[in-house]
Amino acid sequence: MTGTLISLISILIGIVAANSIGFMYKKYSFGMIGNTIVGVFGSVFLIKSFGRLGFSPWYIMNNGDFEGLLLCINIVVSAIGGALGLVLAKVIKNKLN
Repeated sequence: MTGTLISLISILIGIVAANSIGFMYKKYSFGMIGNTIVGVFGSVFLIKSFGRLGFSPWYIMNNGDFEGLLLCINIVVSAIGGALGLVLAKVIKNKLN
């Protein structure tokens, strides 16, 4: 597994998390396309912000070794980022209206 593939998997997890939250809680939904966009940016922002703590894709593939625990942490943080991005986008939309 390469760092690029791990990045794509974490973005996909963010998209799935944002769409799931939007499906379960209708008041946070922006539709399928809106939830997907928010999920991408939310997961990427959170991974980039806290990835220096040691769970970015490049730390997961450190010197050719695969760290499964770091991958699990990356996936959880990406899902949280997608969900928080959706909630934050809804809060911003409500503040602007």
